[in-house]
Amino acid sequence: MMKVVVPMAAGFEEIEFSCIVDILRRAGLEVVTAGLKDGLIEGAHGVRAMADISLDQVKADDFDAIVLPGGSPGFINLGQDERVFSLLREMDRAGKYITAICGGPSVLSRAGVLKGRKATIYPGLEGMLAGAESVSDRVVVDGNLVTSRGPGTAMEFALKLVEIMEGEDAMEEVKEGLVI
Repeated sequence: MMKVVVPMAAGFEEIEFSCIVDILRRAGLEVVTAGLKDGLIEGAHGVRAMADISLDQVKADDFDAIVLPGGSPGFINLGQDERVFSLLREMDRAGKYITAICGGPSVLSRAGVLKGRKATIYPGLEGMLAGAESVSDRVVVDGNLVTSRGPGTAMEFALKLVEIMEGEDAMEEVKEGLVI
């Protein structure tokens, strides 16, 4: 079973976070949410949630994939945390899945894992994809890198992650259960 870590920062985008975590868990993936701080974390629109563990407990070797949700200032907070950069770099070097949505791809850029690759980001933030080829597709896959545009693409993004990590049959089963 694939194991996925989802870092959780104050100001996370609630739709993206909950949709992605829910869909990946429905597909049978082991998803661990990791808070940049302990306790309740408030999202961009006032919804509070508790992470499973602290980001301090996360080791790149223990996970097959990382998913960065967006949200403002969530993606900004992720992009100011050296622990996030370290995880991204280690996981990318190991060929593990590096994924992000909304403003999250800007964090991938700051960590240096986008150079020469195709990626997408929330409309208007394309300038934050330094070193990448910016495309406007809803979901972009470039090797082990998967990016998406925002809350309205969260379900499509999560289903693509299921397809990539668990196969088309698993993705279709989740889609059927969600009446998509």
